[in-house]
Amino acid sequence: MSLDLQPAEGGCRLRLRVRAGASRDAIEGEHAGALRVRVTTAPEKGKANRRVLELLGGVLGVPPSALRLLAGEARPHKVVWIPLEPKIVRGLLSADPEKTE
Repeated sequence: MSLDLQPAEGGCRLRLRVRAGASRDAIEGEHAGALRVRVTTAPEKGKANRRVLELLGGVLGVPPSALRLLAGEARPHKVVWIPLEPKIVRGLLSADPEKTE
C-alpha cells in the first residue's frame, strides 16, 4: 500500500477518498496515495464525516475523538490528522487491506 502519509505535529496527515451513501462501510485500500473509505451514512450535517472517523479510529485502535478532519468537510477528498507515526498507521492499514465494520 503506497499511502501518502505526511508527518505532522505529534502524528501524521492522511488523505482520504470517501464515498458516502455506499452499500456498506469499508476501508478499501489505496488509490493515488489516498485511502479509499466507503460509509453507508448519508453526507448530511457532518454525519458521514463522523462515521468515517469512527471507522478509521476502529481500524487504527484510537478513539474517533482523537482524529481531526483538517480539510474536505463537504468534499469526497479529505485530509485527516492521526495521532500516530506514519509507519504505525501504514502497518495497521496494511495488515488487512479491506477492513469492514
